[in-house]
Parts: sequence; structure tokens; C-alpha cells
Amino acid sequence: MSETQDKPAAGNGPDGFDANQNNAPDATGAPFKPVIPAKAAKRANASVIGMIIALVLCVLAFLPVVLMNPAPKGEGFRPAVDVSAAARNASDVAGFTPVTPDTGGAFSPNYARWESGTSTGVPTWEVGYLTPKEAFIGLTQTRQANPTWVLQQAGNLPVTGTRNAGGQEWELRDSGKEQRSMILEYRGTTIVLSGTASLEEFATLATAVVKSADTAPAASSAPAA
Repeated sequence: MSETQDKPAAGNGPDGFDANQNNAPDATGAPFKPVIPAKAAKRANASVIGMIIALVLCVLAFLPVVLMNPAPKGEGFRPAVDVSAAARNASDVAGFTPVTPDTGGAFSPNYARWESGTSTGVPTWEVGYLTPKEAFIGLTQTRQANPTWVLQQAGNLPVTGTRNAGGQEWELRDSGKEQRSMILEYRGTTIVLSGTASLEEFATLATAVVKSADTAPAASSAPAA
């Protein structure tokens, strides 16, 4: 027998064991799972806990402010409008005393202003009211009214009759739906009420308007155009 036949084949160990088997890649294909050092994991956990603590502290800091300023309940926000003060400021340029109807707080004004009439040519005193039933009535007063202006203020609605309010006969213009107007020429000025309120609410405001006009001096004649 030759020497070469007595030697095992290269790379083969006893019992057919492959000596290089320990260096072969894992045949199972299991994913590699990195191991985070304990100190690094501790630092990561500390950062998360710190963020949670900071968030809680912020909430606790703002909580008293929220509790002291609760959200309004019931009716929405309404601006505080001083109609009387605005009327006093307007009276110097208006040439008449603007009406300031007193409805006992039932009607809430949301604006009061003097308009110089740059676009219409008719300077006006204007007040907007929210009614108890959450409708709207706009009041406009001038001493320089003309038929075209009145028609525009009434939304081009047709005359449908008259309605008594405050002891005066107001001209009524009604769309037959929601939009309507009441118009009165009284003590030197023309007053137009327009909006979406019911006739009953129109009459309530109109009565207060007449009462206010009765307490003011009559307006002087409008200057010639």
C-alpha cells in the first residue's frame, strides 16, 4: 500500500468531519440582533423619561391659566358697543341727533358708526342689532334721503303696506320670506330698518326708535345738493 493511500483526503477529518465546518456561515439564515450596551440603554431610557417629565410639567404650568379662563358658555361672543357714545361723536357732523333706541337690553348692538356717504352720496347713522331670536335688524338714519337711496336700503323690496309702531305709521316692504324693511320719515330724518327678524321684533325696535327720536330736537333741513 502506498503512503498516499494511508493519508486521509485533504480537509476530511475522522468520521467524515469537515474541519472547516466551524467557519461556514449559519445555514439557518437567522437575522443578526445587535446588543445595546447596558449604559447606552440606560441613557436612552433616561432621555425618554426626561421628555415625559418635561411634558407633564408644561401641562401643569398651563392648567391654572386654562381653569381661570374657561370657554364661554351659551351665546357666542358679542362685542361691547356703546351706541350712545358713538351717537354723541356723530352728532357734531350729522346735523341731527342720531337715534339711540333703548330696548332694555333685549336687542344687542354689534356696531354703531357714522358713514360719510362717500360711495352713496348720502351720509348716514348706522347701528346693527341682534334680536332676542338671533335675527338681525340694521338701522340707518339720514336727513338727505332720496327715492333711489331708500329703494337701495330696502333691498329693492316692493311696498306691501304699513305697520304702526310707536304711534307712527311705518311703510312696510316685505319679500314674503325673511327679508323685510320698515321706513319712516320723522322729525326731519328718514329712518330705515332692514333685516331678517320677525315683524314683531321689527315693531319692538321701531317703537324704541320713535321714543328716542321724540326726545331729540328735530333735525334742521338738509343742505342743498
